[in-house]
Amino acid sequence: MSAPPTLRLADHLASALASRHPWLYQDRLPKHDLPTGAWVRVEAGDASAFGLVDREGAIGVRLFAWDAVPDRAWWREAVRSAVARREAVAAAGHTAYRLIHGEGDGLPGLIADRYGRFVVVQPHTPALEPYLPTVARDLQRALRAKGVVVRRADGLETLAGEPPPPEETVVENGLRFLANLRDGQKTGLFLDHREQRGAVREMADGMRVLNLFAYAGGFSVHALAGGAAHVTDVDLAEPALRDAERNVRANDLPAQRHRTVAADVFAWLQADSGNDRYDLVILDPPSLARAKRGRARALAAYRRLNAGAARRVRPGGILLTASCTAQVAPDAFRQAVQEGLRDAGVAGRLLKESGHASDHPLRDGFPEGRYLKVLRLRIDRR
Repeated sequence: MSAPPTLRLADHLASALASRHPWLYQDRLPKHDLPTGAWVRVEAGDASAFGLVDREGAIGVRLFAWDAVPDRAWWREAVRSAVARREAVAAAGHTAYRLIHGEGDGLPGLIADRYGRFVVVQPHTPALEPYLPTVARDLQRALRAKGVVVRRADGLETLAGEPPPPEETVVENGLRFLANLRDGQKTGLFLDHREQRGAVREMADGMRVLNLFAYAGGFSVHALAGGAAHVTDVDLAEPALRDAERNVRANDLPAQRHRTVAADVFAWLQADSGNDRYDLVILDPPSLARAKRGRARALAAYRRLNAGAARRVRPGGILLTASCTAQVAPDAFRQAVQEGLRDAGVAGRLLKESGHASDHPLRDGFPEGRYLKVLRLRIDRR
């Protein structure tokens, strides 16, 4: 491969390059005519790095290496290392987990998740398209997977091996789940909450549980498996709630202790619920902002949601509240939650703060990678 072109950046960006931050935004780049997918060398001061150009998004260059343009051996080793980091997760009996977590694994913009015999790949930039078949073959070989597919807006495209069935049964914390690989959210399930779901199972014995934005009932199945007295799921998506009911049955859990409500959570929380209170309320909404300009609106929504959720917690009960909005920093999320509790007239005592499961590694010097924030609070009346 011939040497890539060089873009000279402002000298003050030398520290960012030296710290190996994986992103360069479009407004930090000089004018250029390089196409999406082109390799480029960027330099600032005495620092330099190599990355892929993306003309379409806010991130203008994703940085992959600091010595040379990655060759075939580099990609093979990057995939092998990512798979090796998950050996403990696989050894624990989980058959659904993240294999490649983009920037956290040194492969910015690339996601790959395992679902039993299959792998689902999701690129966050078109610059990665030429490398997907190679990555797929390496993943298939490393895992002996039956097939590797990429998730597209119009369906799945098989990259290696066989296409998956519409559903694949996977195991998490010893429980069975039906993963919808074709139409489900993200790549099929929300894998980043595995450790939170395990914690819910440990604490749920005898509790009345409310699961808001329940999706396919991951938290609910864990709660019932942990001995919850009753679980109520609320979600706008009726197909997801049907999947939640199926997941309860797949684990031979008592269906009479599980109720689903198809409703908009915002409106449902605003409705008068009388004296209906719960021992544990789980609030896990989808991302509420796709860009920085939506951050203020997202924070207002978190405040409103947490006020409504806190009102449903009995005195002394627990609120497990989460944010997966990357544009909302941990401090800002904590403040929005506290404002919501204050609006609800309650006090919250922080029991634990957590985030991604261990197969979603965070990269040093890359705070943008910490998108998932989870707070567990004891709720008391003021």
